[in-house]
Amino acid sequence: MRSTAAGTPYLCEPQVVLISKPATDIAGLAPFLGDLNEDFAGYIEDPTPLPAGTLLCKVAGQICYESFGPRRSTNAQAAKYFANIMEQGHGSVLEHANYTVLLYGVSRSLTHELVRHRHLCFSQVSQRYVNVVRFVERPEFQRDAGLHAAFEARIDEAARQYAELTEALRSGRTAGDAAFAALRRSDQRKAVQQAARALLPNETEAPIVVTGNVRAWRHVIAMRTSPHAEVEIRRTMHRVWQVLNAEEPILFGDYTEEPLPDGTTGLQTPYPKV
Repeated sequence: MRSTAAGTPYLCEPQVVLISKPATDIAGLAPFLGDLNEDFAGYIEDPTPLPAGTLLCKVAGQICYESFGPRRSTNAQAAKYFANIMEQGHGSVLEHANYTVLLYGVSRSLTHELVRHRHLCFSQVSQRYVNVVRFVERPEFQRDAGLHAAFEARIDEAARQYAELTEALRSGRTAGDAAFAALRRSDQRKAVQQAARALLPNETEAPIVVTGNVRAWRHVIAMRTSPHAEVEIRRTMHRVWQVLNAEEPILFGDYTEEPLPDGTTGLQTPYPKV
């Protein structure tokens, strides 16, 4: 985190933290498999470990055809198995594995776009309750001394006005509004901050927790790392992909990176519909 000479805090890079992922245990399949066919017994003891999400989606796909016998795709063949799944467009099996990330160092401008993806789940900071205000500097401003100086001056002014408005609202209402004065202190603070937040710019940081299944994340990554996507969200979704690909390389490893002229990285996949 950085700060201006006046002490206004701001961030320059989006940060992505994986905070939840699947935990898969297929031992409970034993009675089900045993009732079907004794040749299926070796399915659970497959010696090749897989990441939990990959294993979960593989089980979901194989139950469609009860392909648990000796001729099944083993865990060692999982990459080939999922390549075929994606080539055929059978993305529904990828919807079973969910991943949750915390995004911070991202602006309200970015989150206004992100929440349009309604197949994801969101929990975002509320500026009715939180008065810790930080800002986010866009990449374009970081590369130009004049734009950077203007950004710092602008957020200093926004922070000053926010503090002054908060104090003015609190002092004025406490002095002249009997109903306001009767509120609990926490409710007074909420009433003041919900009014004062109206002047905060889109450059204000807006931390957000986002949950999506593999198919949903793949869609958002493909859409938002396109060369036509907005710069800040493209940079953030590239980071999301890096985190998810490190965790589940079979499910996210088909993307290839493409350096773009603005310094960000685009992603391409042969399976954009999955």
